[in-house]
Amino acid sequence: MSSQSHKKRISKPQMVAHGTVSSVSHTTRDQRRVRTRYGTLDPGPSGGGGSAQNFWAEDPATQAARNAEDFSYQLGDNSLESRPADPSEDGITVVVPKAARNTTWDRPMKRWWPKVDEYLQEALRREGRGSPKVYARCGGSGCLDRRRECPQRECDGTPEWRCADQACAGEVMYCSECIVLVHRQHPTHFVERWTGTHFVRNRRWLQILGLRVQLGHPPGVVCPFRESAAHDFVLYDLTGVHEINVDFCGCEVGEDPAELRRVQLMRACWWPATVDVPNTCATFRVLKSFQTLNCMGKVSAYHFVRGLEKCTNHDGLDAPPDRRRPFMHIIRQWREVKRFKRGKRGYFEDGVMGTGRGELVLPCRACPQPGWNLPEGWENIDPVYKFLYFIFLAVDANFRLSNRQVSSEALDPVLGDGWGYFCQRYGSDGYNEHVAKHANEEELSNCSGFQAMFLANSKRTKGLRATGVVGVTCGRHNMWRANGIGDLQVGERQCNVDFVLISSIFQITLLYLIISYDIACQYALHFWARMSSLPSSIRPTVRPANVWWKVPNFHLPAHKRKCHSPYSFHWMPGAGRSHGEGIEQNWDMTNGAAGSTRLMSQANRAITLEDIFGFHNYDRLLAMHRVLLHRLAVAIKDGTAHATSFEAFTEGLEAERPEEVREWRAWVERWESTQHTTADDSPFEVEDEGKEKSLREIQLEIASEEFVCTGGGAEVEPEHTPGAFLSLGLEIEQTQRKLTVDVRALKEPTATQSLGFTKRRTTLLRQIRRFRQLQRVYMPAVRTALSVAQKAVYDGHGEELPEQTRLFLPSEIEEAEVRDRVCAAGLAEVEARMREGEAGEALEGVRKGLRTRTMTNRFKIRNFTGQFLLTRGQGMLRLINIRIHIAKLRYRYARAALLALRGHGAWEEKLRVLRDDDVRALNERALTNEEKAENEHWAELGGAIIEGGVARAAGVAAGEGSHTLSWIWYDVGTGEEEPML
Repeated sequence: MSSQSHKKRISKPQMVAHGTVSSVSHTTRDQRRVRTRYGTLDPGPSGGGGSAQNFWAEDPATQAARNAEDFSYQLGDNSLESRPADPSEDGITVVVPKAARNTTWDRPMKRWWPKVDEYLQEALRREGRGSPKVYARCGGSGCLDRRRECPQRECDGTPEWRCADQACAGEVMYCSECIVLVHRQHPTHFVERWTGTHFVRNRRWLQILGLRVQLGHPPGVVCPFRESAAHDFVLYDLTGVHEINVDFCGCEVGEDPAELRRVQLMRACWWPATVDVPNTCATFRVLKSFQTLNCMGKVSAYHFVRGLEKCTNHDGLDAPPDRRRPFMHIIRQWREVKRFKRGKRGYFEDGVMGTGRGELVLPCRACPQPGWNLPEGWENIDPVYKFLYFIFLAVDANFRLSNRQVSSEALDPVLGDGWGYFCQRYGSDGYNEHVAKHANEEELSNCSGFQAMFLANSKRTKGLRATGVVGVTCGRHNMWRANGIGDLQVGERQCNVDFVLISSIFQITLLYLIISYDIACQYALHFWARMSSLPSSIRPTVRPANVWWKVPNFHLPAHKRKCHSPYSFHWMPGAGRSHGEGIEQNWDMTNGAAGSTRLMSQANRAITLEDIFGFHNYDRLLAMHRVLLHRLAVAIKDGTAHATSFEAFTEGLEAERPEEVREWRAWVERWESTQHTTADDSPFEVEDEGKEKSLREIQLEIASEEFVCTGGGAEVEPEHTPGAFLSLGLEIEQTQRKLTVDVRALKEPTATQSLGFTKRRTTLLRQIRRFRQLQRVYMPAVRTALSVAQKAVYDGHGEELPEQTRLFLPSEIEEAEVRDRVCAAGLAEVEARMREGEAGEALEGVRKGLRTRTMTNRFKIRNFTGQFLLTRGQGMLRLINIRIHIAKLRYRYARAALLALRGHGAWEEKLRVLRDDDVRALNERALTNEEKAENEHWAELGGAIIEGGVARAAGVAAGEGSHTLSWIWYDVGTGEEEPML
């Protein structure tokens, strides 16, 4: 076939007007909607289904897509959408263009760059006075009352002042008197003075010019009984740090002077740092800005204040007063009052002191809550709909939010203990008392070696008040639970988790509770026995049978296999798309504050984290109207599609095997009816019976068989055994394959990479020499069965690289008689057993690599944007593809060796020939001959290109209409005698 033959397009069959007419609508690559009427040949009276004339009439939509000018293999996806024929159409193609897109922001910097000189000149213009119309006269008025008609409408003062921030008057210049009048209501602006050649800025100009701020009266009114504040009064605002002359109102007599001053400052939107004689204040807007930046960007108070100081005076020659400590006190007070406002404590008669446990928390309004979003009689709901009232909780620890032993509780106590997100620490029924009673309990894991279990008994606590925190969130909506946070003293102990978990649910009525925890298989073992040690006021009332334990989806594969079925969200009714990993996202949003909170006092750290948690809940609460609506739309769409497919699949099975379907249905319903802690009777577990053993398991069997027993019964292991000899050979082969692929994957290696290859070749050569020594023992006559060229390779006199050197194992001796003559007795059978295990292990490596590639590609498409991340994602996919390629080569070689040793047999039903088309994931389809010939074209679409024998890119084909499952995903053979596939 010529290189251009595959690009020829199939000509359309002739269409006539009297034939069948249909209208086809499809979407082109440039997102245009094209609707076309097609006429087809009349099939005639016979109407034969196999005639060429009836080819178009059977499926006009598919044939239209296949013969379109913008042909694509994405048939059966969303490229086809049938629409009824319109009688008014008469062979006319209607193209509906997509709405014009605004291209202004496609290349904003490219459009801006030619105008850079214009922007530069305008920026430099600010260094001078501007045009004469600006500085020719004062922009103010000599009259203080602009509402009256006054003949003196223009000021004749010298215009040498302007506002440096341009927030009040732009480029207008004023005299000294008018600049003060203009800034009576803007005392936190800085002004500049023109010297004749340039502007001079002084942070105290307004104070020097005589600006005084009168509190307690409307603007422009001076109190006759005014009392001056301290001369060093400092005010923090977004514009910087200001020293201001302030006058308090003294009209009211007999009241507490300190209270009057605090009230006057607060009503001016200035927050005082102290309750007695405040000399430092911060405007409400600067506090609100810091709170937002701190909760979103985790900007510390230190860096925020330093930024305000830089805005005030960057050169440091006239530095503003250092009031960082009072500002941090203001921040703490602001955080406290804000959470009281969110908790609506200002509307209660008992005020703040009447606050109860967790009442300052913004709860999740989407979770089931009696009296809020549940109907009457919800307790008696039909068991079929019980999933509607599941409460999903996610538990996890975060060891980044540690805290050092700074300050003390006596000097800086925690305010509002247990009122918010942190559980109650103090008291006989508090967190600290409970942990102290159970601190010495030892906890060991018999499942997975998670960091949580090892850190539970760690000693890395020197100098730390808390090694981290344990938290509880709503598992579906990612909102922090009330009293769902607690400090960890020595790792992630069960006594800590017990108290925090139960504190987060003790105030609500529960029917069913679903708890997600990364070590739930260990934590749940003695959970109900430990509940008796909790304070009686918070012990759970939910039935043990209604508490289900799950492991988050990302953490579950690291567990032992026995945990997969009972603790998986996938096999739980009512779980939907819950995955349990939402709390990890929450930790990611709080970890930015770890650096600043690590050195805070316990009280300051507590209110800082409380504010961050509250901000997160508030943000999630405001987003629910958008998020839940989107989730509902997706659930309806996808749920309908999956339900339709499932029902069609079930109907097909019921028609063929009704008895088995009834048994399966009863089995699944029995499993889903209760919570499980073991995989016994699980319909989702694949039985191990008949499964091939891995290479390591076979090597262990062979090593056990090769033990030699003396007359006294003592076991003696020889220095070298046939199993050890063959295992070394298989290890060398795998090393050779990896080195070969790595060398071919790098066309132009750097000096460092070349040096790495040389070191690997040296190590490989030493292994080959050691193998030759053992080979002379177990294959003493192998040299006599080799050709002259092979003898040179065997003796080490050839020019082959180490990765290209043949080992001449028994499977490489073609004739069986010669093999039996040159090998030790039973050596070939031992290799055959190892090759069978190696082939099964390599095939599993192919499957694992394909699954990893699918998930990596899916994650990249959903989350990676920008050149850097996309390039990094392609690099990750390339490494995965190389791993798959090595596993494929290993399988092919192991199968070929097994065929040489055993010949054809029943083993070939499970270990088939592995072609390139077979190496595809569950959601990938085999390439057609035309696709294979168009590698360059498929590179743009995300297809696979072979470069040096290695897959460079691997896309996922969307053509489900031609999707067939590769045999590598079959767990049993496909012989005619198999009862079930």
